[in-house]
Amino acid sequence: MSAANPPGSDARRPRLDAAAVGLIVGCCALWGLNQVVVKATIPYVAPLMQGGLRSVIAALLLLAFMRSRSIPVLGGDGSGRAGTAAGLLFGLEFCCINFGLHFTTASRMVVFVYLAPFVVAIGMPFISRSERLVRSQVVGLVAAFGALAFAFQEGLTATGAGPQQWLGDALALAGGLLWGATTLLVRATRLSTAAPERTLFFQLAVSAPVLLAAAALAGEELPTASIEGISSIAFQSVVVAFASYLTWFWLLRHYPATRVSAFTFLTPVAGLLFGALLLGEPITASLLLGLAGIALGIQLVNRR
Repeated sequence: MSAANPPGSDARRPRLDAAAVGLIVGCCALWGLNQVVVKATIPYVAPLMQGGLRSVIAALLLLAFMRSRSIPVLGGDGSGRAGTAAGLLFGLEFCCINFGLHFTTASRMVVFVYLAPFVVAIGMPFISRSERLVRSQVVGLVAAFGALAFAFQEGLTATGAGPQQWLGDALALAGGLLWGATTLLVRATRLSTAAPERTLFFQLAVSAPVLLAAAALAGEELPTASIEGISSIAFQSVVVAFASYLTWFWLLRHYPATRVSAFTFLTPVAGLLFGALLLGEPITASLLLGLAGIALGIQLVNRR
């Protein structure tokens, strides 16, 4: 992917084309499924340990990939400090998401983590004047945020995932905030013109010790070998953390960040469906109405 636009160039396209839409849809399906996989794997591998192992394996795969294509890890462009900061945000994001799955359902997690597009849409005008929001887009943001708040209130009284469901929902929102902040950091620094492979490597390499340290502090033990655990970590590492995240950073580099991030409202849909089909999680009317409002609001943000 990066061969078409050499590292250091900034051939950003003004709108999403069919190829970009196809890549985003594929990423959304994988990310929606990933939350369900993490939740289902908790009996075999503790959640923070899952995140740490995933980052370690994906970082090693990416390092081998970069060496095969002669992409330097440190490009001498001054992006190391920004890359370290992005990695810390990335690690903290998945601390919130993976640990939050202890307390809430995968379906609710994947909906609430999509606070990220709001953060990106609000912050991008301060970074790029060309991505300032018009009135209809502001209305869309307000509508989507209201729908998110409506869906969240159910977790304060419902106990479908346990009495601390509200805590899992809050951690999901924190994860979404950190994801949006990471996207803004990438676009506001030298990482915006760095090779996407380097941007992702920073995040994986820095997040690995963050997640493993969090796992140790939480008292999580090293997992025992099991088919379920091994297959889950392999999926999370190779397909999600390596392939789909590399695709995501390539999209952020070559397309408007607001439009790329906003289009990902499909992920909560995928998460709801996979959660219901694979884990038998309840899909309540409140959650469906909230999701519909989020989808409508994000569609307004993404209008031409």
